[in-house]
Amino acid sequence: MEFSEIVIHVIFLSQTVVGTLSNSFLVYHYVMLYFMECKLKFTDWILQHLLVANFLTLLCKGVPHTLSAFGLKDFLNDIGCKLIFYLHRIGRGVSISSTCFLSVFQAITISPKASKWTQLKVKSPRHIASCVYMSWILSFIVNIGFPMEITARQNIRNITYLMVLEYCSAPHKDKVIYILHAIFLSIPDVFFMLLMIWSSSYMVFILYKHKQRMKHIHKSNFSFRSSPEFRATKTILLLVSTFVFFYTVSCVFQVNMSLVKNPTSLRVNMASVVSAGFPTVGPILMIHCYSVNLHSVSFVRKQNIITISYQ
Repeated sequence: MEFSEIVIHVIFLSQTVVGTLSNSFLVYHYVMLYFMECKLKFTDWILQHLLVANFLTLLCKGVPHTLSAFGLKDFLNDIGCKLIFYLHRIGRGVSISSTCFLSVFQAITISPKASKWTQLKVKSPRHIASCVYMSWILSFIVNIGFPMEITARQNIRNITYLMVLEYCSAPHKDKVIYILHAIFLSIPDVFFMLLMIWSSSYMVFILYKHKQRMKHIHKSNFSFRSSPEFRATKTILLLVSTFVFFYTVSCVFQVNMSLVKNPTSLRVNMASVVSAGFPTVGPILMIHCYSVNLHSVSFVRKQNIITISYQ
């Protein structure tokens, strides 16, 4: 076994373990708040959908790749291959849409009271909630073609098949058909990415304007920099930047692989490592930035309002 393969195996295992533990910790955190009868902020509700998408991505990418990396090659049948690819694509689609809605909602929340977004602040939770549910449905529909194409590796009967993973395969397509199919699948992603970049840029602009105003104020009893909105905005901007980075690198790998008829195992593995990057790193950033624990969360009880400051 080559050194590069050993490194990839260790990375697969580390991603799967760390990503599963960090996402599980956040799930446990929200479950405990639910049993404590706490009413969470709307951003937490969106983050819960993001956690579900992270689990789908990790379980459908990390676990099979880890098993494959350690020698199990033909452990999936046709149904298993179709299912993990379909669920992975759904998780990937919901991940980008949830991150986008998180950014949009926070941009609306911190917008000035005198801006045109004032009325939208009240209506945004209802509209974005509908959009989140619609993104699940859209992801189910857009990716419905994947289960029809993916087959188990042991069912390959001719060399026209393109090996997409070490444990599954897909038929080799004509370049024109492949390009059209890629464009069709990329339309929702491009839309969400542009919306995400726009809302993030707007938040940076709002924070910059506030910083400029604060330069002329020598003494103030309230600092926006120390407010929960400011910290939440910084965290969301960090999550969005991390997502854009991993998504861009993943797209580069996917385009590179599509131009090669038979991609090497190392290239396929690197693409998988990058695609699982955000579901692994994202929850760690959330835990670090929010200092999430049962004694450091701002929440509202159903009967009494209880505010506990962030550490």
